[in-house]
Amino acid sequence: QVQLVESGGGSVQAGGSLRLSCKASGSTSELWLRGWFRQVPGKEREGVAAIYYGTRATYYADSVKGRFTVSHDIADDTSFLQMNDLKAEDTAIYYCGASRGGDWDQARMYSYWAQGIQVTVSS
Repeated sequence: QVQLVESGGGSVQAGGSLRLSCKASGSTSELWLRGWFRQVPGKEREGVAAIYYGTRATYYADSVKGRFTVSHDIADDTSFLQMNDLKAEDTAIYYCGASRGGDWDQARMYSYWAQGIQVTVSS
């Protein structure tokens, strides 16, 4: 059994920063890929960033490159998404996921998801 628990969302003004955390527990040893997605009503879940924590390879959507940073604390099995210079269009529910691997930005590749957390950026 795997559980992912998110924290750190909230409301911020444009230009501000937020840091999301995703704590994993359970049988996570083969879930090498940890991803962050976001979703707004009426749209599909969109890949934002991901990390293969064994190699520390990171991936980003073009829309967040240079503003968001993904990382992972192996000892604590917690992933982080540092979001800087936030824009109104970053407003969404953010989800972290865990996967054995594959295309990082394809939601279907992820077996486990956290509950989702709201991020609201006001302009």
